[in-house]
Amino acid sequence: MNTSLINSRLDKKRQRIDVLIENKVSFAGEHAELSIYDTYLDAQKVALHSSELLFCGMISGKKIMHVADSDYHKEFLPHQSFVLAPKQGVLIDFPNASLNQPTTCLAIEISTDKISQVVDALNVEQQISHDDFFHYEPKLVHAEHNIQTQQLLERMINLFSENEQHRDYLIDLSLNELITRLLQQQSRDLMIASCKQGKLATPLSHVIQYIEQHLAHTIDIDVLCKIACMSRSKFYQQFKLAFGSTPALWQQQLRLQKAYKRLEKGESISSVCYQLGFNNLSHFSRLFKQTFGATPKSIASH
Repeated sequence: MNTSLINSRLDKKRQRIDVLIENKVSFAGEHAELSIYDTYLDAQKVALHSSELLFCGMISGKKIMHVADSDYHKEFLPHQSFVLAPKQGVLIDFPNASLNQPTTCLAIEISTDKISQVVDALNVEQQISHDDFFHYEPKLVHAEHNIQTQQLLERMINLFSENEQHRDYLIDLSLNELITRLLQQQSRDLMIASCKQGKLATPLSHVIQYIEQHLAHTIDIDVLCKIACMSRSKFYQQFKLAFGSTPALWQQQLRLQKAYKRLEKGESISSVCYQLGFNNLSHFSRLFKQTFGATPKSIASH
């Protein structure tokens, strides 16, 4: 996401600057409110909180987020999501903000009633466990966007800020998708952690373990279906419901996440690329840039 994707109506509203720190432009929907925050001044420990869940996405610049109850103090950058639980506060530093290059962020405040609706709908569809698989955990989430989430947030900016036909209905659909992605991420992280600790044994948890143990190999769907004891159609449906992607895309994202960590540690780009199962350096670099908004070379040189 970048500032060129902010439409003309929104950009015109942003030009009216009432305050230099967290200047806010908001658009309301039935179950959510989308706001764009611009900060034009270096500042520290600016407080932000909400009575509802707050989903944030960086557009430009950098923030340092401090969450006292989580002992959390980290950078928040473009191509990342930062989710605050209801009534959870955060203190924000703006180290690079200026009049010429403001730090810009979007925030979507989502009602707990809406989250509950989506949770109930997803649990009706799931056959992953005998209990409710999906449930919202009221805790901090900070993660890299995938391409689908990035595109969704760009679409939501337009839906909230434009007065097009069926606006409320389309906003509601986009909220369903955004909440689903959040729930899938939380369930995915919980499942992975439980797998590593030997606490959870479901058909899909065994599949996830297998994919991680064979990260450099091409996925064989027939093998995964046997592990899950499911037909192809049922396996694809349940996997996508749980994780929001196909097994191949899941493996690709996992490879890229591991590549990022290994490049940060100083490993060479070519060895990381080929050891994680990518067959082409230029293809690897293109996927890496799409996912993280930065080239492998820029991460390796830090």
